[in-house]
Amino acid sequence: MKARILPSFVFIVAVVSLSSSTLVAQVVPSPTPTGPEVSVASDHSPDTSSGEKLTRDQAEQIALRNNPRISVSHLLALAQHQVVRESRSAELPQLNGSITAEAAHDASRVASGTLADSRLFQHAGGGVAFSQLITDFGHTANLVASSKMQERAQNANEVATREDIILATDQAFYNALQAQALLQVARQTVTTRQSTQGQINQLTQNNLRSTLDLTFANVNVSQAQLLQLDAASNANATMAALDEVLGLDHVVQYDLSDSTTAAPPPPPDVDVLTQLALKQRPDLASLDYNRQAEQKLSRAQQDQKYPTITALGTVGATPVRPGQYFTSSWDGGIAANVSVPIFNGFLFSSQASEAGLRASAADAQRRQLRNRIIRDVRTTWLDANNAFVRIGVTDQLLNQSNQSLSLAKTRYQLGLASIVELSQAQLQQTEADISHTDAEYQYRLALAALNYQTGSLP
Repeated sequence: MKARILPSFVFIVAVVSLSSSTLVAQVVPSPTPTGPEVSVASDHSPDTSSGEKLTRDQAEQIALRNNPRISVSHLLALAQHQVVRESRSAELPQLNGSITAEAAHDASRVASGTLADSRLFQHAGGGVAFSQLITDFGHTANLVASSKMQERAQNANEVATREDIILATDQAFYNALQAQALLQVARQTVTTRQSTQGQINQLTQNNLRSTLDLTFANVNVSQAQLLQLDAASNANATMAALDEVLGLDHVVQYDLSDSTTAAPPPPPDVDVLTQLALKQRPDLASLDYNRQAEQKLSRAQQDQKYPTITALGTVGATPVRPGQYFTSSWDGGIAANVSVPIFNGFLFSSQASEAGLRASAADAQRRQLRNRIIRDVRTTWLDANNAFVRIGVTDQLLNQSNQSLSLAKTRYQLGLASIVELSQAQLQQTEADISHTDAEYQYRLALAALNYQTGSLP
């Protein structure tokens, strides 16, 4: 949620300090000022001074530890590693042990059923059978290579997820920090305007100012209280968003703290940033690995039409046997088997075509993401430059509005200006203060987004 509070009313209050000596001259103090005295409930405003201190780096570390998306991406990467082992198992020897005890009418024949021997004997024995793939002309090797590429893609997705979480944490942190800063502005505004309201009320009761001035002062106080309510609500909402990104299942009010040093200007050369992004973006690397995995799978499916050569062997013993039929207690043998696919209803050709089409689609997706990265880097760089320029412009605007407010106060004290002119100067000063605060944090957000687009986040 973007922490931005813009005034929508005509007469808004400013963060100014008007001492009683500047407005009160020959005034008899009034015991009770008139006008609206609306109390803004502080129970709904986050206390930014008593919470646990939290810096942006600490927030990033907490999010990387607690956010469920990090665990999901890591577990999927571990699962994909097991897929590689599953594919490689076809290249390794296959050993199977068995123990068989059989009761039968000796030398009888199998007429039907599932027993493998053509002649049955009463016996008991055990043994080990093994098989070893000699070659399938690249089918299994390409399957293993495809699963390895999928593992690399999932590892890149894990890195991309980490960067997503870091960016989301930075955005939530700066939004909450900005909201808390604007809340402090609103609180100070309410305090200042209530004090000014009391002073104008005394002047009005002593016939030094008109009732219109008091009415404007009352309106300004009410509008300041509305501004504080909106700021408090926004601060609570942004803090809830930050807690969610941090992986917390309960509300924690933090005292956010950021570096006081000025943010550096954006990099001057966008082309360098674009090339850096194309090299470092993990999501682009993930799609590239997916494309290579689909290409390997396509080759593996094409290789299914070639023969498969396998070595077979068995060895065992038959301690319980009819002697007239079993001349030895040991048995064993070795063989080579060649399996040649002839026709299977176009299954292999269809699988190869499917894999080839998916490989082409993966390549198109990669090119689409590459073009989008180039666009996003350029637009984010432009946004960062614009936000950096806004800092200087809003700083100049704030200085000018402070001078304008000072002159308006002097004119009002001398009776040369009305309360409308003073209220308008307060409006301009408050808008300038809010704009300058907004520009500072929006630039930091723009830098974080630019680092994300170039793959330069920690």
